Amino acid sequence: MDGRRTWQPPRPVGRGRADHTAIVGCELIVDGVAVERPGPAADLARLYAQAREREGAYVWLGLHEPTEAALSRVAEVFGLHPLAVEDILHREQRVKIERYEEVVFLVVRAAQYVEHERVTATSEIVSTGFVRLFVGPHFVITVRQGTVMELSSLRADLSSDAKTLAHGPWSVVHAILDRLVDVYVDIAAAMQTDIELTEAAVFAPGTPVTVEQVYQLKRQLMKFKAAVLPLQRPLTALAGKQFLELPKEVRRYFSDVADHHTAAVEQVVAFDDVLNALLQARLAQLTVEQNNDMRKIASWAAIAALPTAIAGIYGMNFVHMPELTTRYGYPIVMLLLVVSAAVLHRLLRRAGWL
Repeated sequence: MDGRRTWQPPRPVGRGRADHTAIVGCELIVDGVAVERPGPAADLARLYAQAREREGAYVWLGLHEPTEAALSRVAEVFGLHPLAVEDILHREQRVKIERYEEVVFLVVRAAQYVEHERVTATSEIVSTGFVRLFVGPHFVITVRQGTVMELSSLRADLSSDAKTLAHGPWSVVHAILDRLVDVYVDIAAAMQTDIELTEAAVFAPGTPVTVEQVYQLKRQLMKFKAAVLPLQRPLTALAGKQFLELPKEVRRYFSDVADHHTAAVEQVVAFDDVLNALLQARLAQLTVEQNNDMRKIASWAAIAALPTAIAGIYGMNFVHMPELTTRYGYPIVMLLLVVSAAVLHRLLRRAGWL
């Protein structure tokens, strides 16, 4: 057993009704026009039955963090595959696209740029969250988790674009992925500014940039990279001929989204290389700084060792020692200590050790 919960038939929750707490948007769209907007009080079974009876009609249902009971009821109404429903109950998933008979299940990872004054060792730069989509002949269902990528504004924009919505449920999927990739591009531009500022600070004299700051920036980039790169495979499948039910016009739009996504991927890969180089450069700087510190410590130890040696010699209590009875022996020795230390200091400074 792999530890995944076993699918059980959903409990009856009243005929044609769902758990309304998860519904954030619901529309019955006919020929690109929303003829019904019941919202959270939607009778999903009735709406779906109407959509199946009319050509060019479909239901656009939006869910936000649904409970298991709510998801079970939606699955019962729309005939969603148990494995896909079970995947939603596991928060962490890989980006993927799968087909279950006439229903396509798509998992994407949305991202959001977190505003900050400067990059620190604990800065959160990118926040991510999952968006799951079910696409059938007469419905499209979006399931969001977290606050990343709200879809209410997208729903409002599409409500006035009957020409786009008339292409069917896949037009909604295209609009979501198009906005998702546009956000990727915006985040990449913002992260480029962070990376350029960090790069300038790393090589600027007297500006302390810790390895922890560079590493945190790299960690946030890796989080963003985990959202961006895996989307290549689903977009390639949608832009190709793997899903023949896609209208030709919509498939062309998916190709455009794939091109924009490729540009974002190239930026992310380039950022990764730059941060690797910055991290290595900062580590090299630390090594040089430590070597300089050790040279300074060794230099001052040598300066201190010479007078100590002279003082040690004249501190020996032998009776027969030269210069012990000399009248000016003490001043001469003190002068010798100072001069020897000064000469050694000058030599070490000229050699670049001090």
